[in-house]
Amino acid sequence: MKGPAQSGRGFLCSPSPGMVCCCSRMWRLRGSGFAALFRQQKQASNGATLLSKYSSTKTAPQLPGMEYQDAICTLNTLQTNASALEQVRRERGNPQFQLVAMRSFLERAGLVVEDLDNLNIIHVTGTKGKGSTCAFTEQILRSYGFRTGFYSSPHLVEVRERIRINGQPIGKQLFTKYFWQIYGRLDETKEAHSGSMPAYFRFLTILAFHIFLQEKVDLAVVEVGIGGAYDCTNIIKKPWVCAVSSLGIDHTQILGDTIEKIAWQKGGIFKPEVPAFTVKQPEESMAVLKQRATEIECPLWVCPELEDYQTDCGPLQLGLAGQHQRSNASLALQLSHTWLQRRRLQNQNFPSTTLEGPGVPLATPFTPSPIMTKGLADTVWAGRTQTLKNGEVTYFLDGAHTTRSMQACVSWFQEAAVRCERNASGPVARVLVFNATGERDSAAMLKLLVQCQFDFAVFCPNITEAIASCNADQQNFNVSVENMLRRCLDNERSWRRHHGAGDSPPGRRGPLLIRDAGLSPAPGRGAEALVFPCILSALQWAAQGRDPVLLSRDADKREAPVKPSVAAKAALLREVREIHVLVTGSLHLVGGALKHLDPSSCSK
Repeated sequence: MKGPAQSGRGFLCSPSPGMVCCCSRMWRLRGSGFAALFRQQKQASNGATLLSKYSSTKTAPQLPGMEYQDAICTLNTLQTNASALEQVRRERGNPQFQLVAMRSFLERAGLVVEDLDNLNIIHVTGTKGKGSTCAFTEQILRSYGFRTGFYSSPHLVEVRERIRINGQPIGKQLFTKYFWQIYGRLDETKEAHSGSMPAYFRFLTILAFHIFLQEKVDLAVVEVGIGGAYDCTNIIKKPWVCAVSSLGIDHTQILGDTIEKIAWQKGGIFKPEVPAFTVKQPEESMAVLKQRATEIECPLWVCPELEDYQTDCGPLQLGLAGQHQRSNASLALQLSHTWLQRRRLQNQNFPSTTLEGPGVPLATPFTPSPIMTKGLADTVWAGRTQTLKNGEVTYFLDGAHTTRSMQACVSWFQEAAVRCERNASGPVARVLVFNATGERDSAAMLKLLVQCQFDFAVFCPNITEAIASCNADQQNFNVSVENMLRRCLDNERSWRRHHGAGDSPPGRRGPLLIRDAGLSPAPGRGAEALVFPCILSALQWAAQGRDPVLLSRDADKREAPVKPSVAAKAALLREVREIHVLVTGSLHLVGGALKHLDPSSCSK
């Protein structure tokens, strides 16, 4: 019988052949037959054409059986496979082509760039915190009574989370209607354009713009996908205000391998005479942002510290946990304040557009209105410093996926977990559930996580469950299953190299380590490492039947068989009073976990 140390090098339950589901209906919708079906539908609609510029929001031509899952499966055919991604990287030598192609796709979809000027856009980029900044900003302006649009990426559970109206993901029916409108226009015109169709993110960006125009939003908060200068969202010509959140090293194959190169890309969203704000940055990146702003003739300010804002009700309270959210909140205050000034809802004079001195000028702190204060406190942004308690299991979920964001995650988790442990009525076990994707330095992130003193470290790919459920929203064709599983094993080996390096923080007992026969742990105290083939099996093992949400959803009936030696290791988890689980390393991992842990995340 293999010892636990040996089984730790492989998978602890057998992957099902249906590990990654495939919607067969997707293939029936592909090819020239799809356009023919659309032509038939057009003829039956008494001259109503899908190519009219702004289709009715009341009804839309829809083929029988073309429901939400059909739309998502068809959308997935636009995902860029690994070989095509490599081609995209090679094409970065002529990056301007990306924006030219985007404008062409936009026009084929029945829109022009000038239409986007009607959306009163707030455009936000950055490496860390841009999504949270957008969430704060959208909540504040929605609190004023404006009808908001919010485009973000990636999604956690369902694709339509990326496109929100008044803070809520667009409904399945509306998503389906608008999807076929845009897809039909592009499909019908592809033969005249060498068969080209926009890739996944480009398509969703066009779809978001179309939806915001159709739904007549008062403003749209638009989060950049990757970079800025050549991101497909940067076809926006006249935003009302722009922002750059905290910068760091990420997406180096696309953006460059230095902070200066990355800052140059991010500063590409600046527009002439459009106010822009940033947070305190490293000196090198701040110098590049200032240079970009000067060249583009864009007025740029640095946001003040959050405590510099004067309030009548004490310190500002934030709906998002973690010290790192304070700079995001300050950035959101400046964005919403500037947008409101342009809307003439506030009487303060607009700041000077002159850049003076060697540095970037500091934006003036102001007194936030009660609506702003409430907006900051009411902000919710799932999967970012989120705590979720299900019975005797508390989950800490954060999509940190860079070294800097992991530092912030570790700080937040240690503070939040210790606070929860003080209120526990008995012993608490800590479990790490981790995965990292792409070119991220997972070894560096794992080294930071060692100090959290986990009792178990569990690694799994971003596959929601081993048994196919045909959940097309979370399919990813950009990386092979084999590569995902190999990455998990690499992460497990990195953890074993690092797991003895951390010291227990004050007041925290050493890890509770199960030593089965045959286990040969590395010198020092450290967490047991295990690898599972999917997110569900990892969560089920960590919860050990003590999460009522997992049980109520009959998840145990879908559980893959676990080796007896692995089941034995979980004895500790069955004995402690509470279990604390940190899920981190990837937003896709966090999204897959939320699908199982929070029924409200799978909204109708």
